[in-house]
Amino acid sequence: MLQRVIALITLASLCLLAVMLTTTTPATVGPFGLLVIFISAYLSFLGLISFFLYGIHRVIGYVIPAFRKSKKNRFTFRRAYYFSTILAAAPVMILGLQSVGTIGWYEFLLVAIFVGIGCLYISKRIY
Repeated sequence: MLQRVIALITLASLCLLAVMLTTTTPATVGPFGLLVIFISAYLSFLGLISFFLYGIHRVIGYVIPAFRKSKKNRFTFRRAYYFSTILAAAPVMILGLQSVGTIGWYEFLLVAIFVGIGCLYISKRIY
C-alpha cells in the first residue's frame, strides 16, 4: 500500500513541478509558488530515491543469493522510504543554498554531514 501511495504522490508532484517550471518565472510566482516548487521537488526526489534504493537492493538480492537470505540485511520498501526522507532533502537543500548565493565545498560538506548523521540515526532507530 505504501508503494502505491508514494508512486501516486511522486507522479503528482512531478506533474506539478513540470507545470510550475514551464509556466511561471521566479519573479512572477512569488513566495508561495517557490514553496510549492521546493515541496514538489522534495516529494519527487523522495519517491524516486525510495524506488531506486528498493530496486537496487532487490537487484543485489538476485545477484547474490546469500545477501537475500540474511535476516539482518532485510530491506523493505518502508526502510527504503525512511532513508529516502533524508537523502531527498540533500538536493533540495543544495538548490536552496544555490538560490541565495554560491555554493562551495564548505556547503557541500555541511549537507553531506547532515545526510550522514540522518542516515546513521535512521539505521540505528529502525532495528
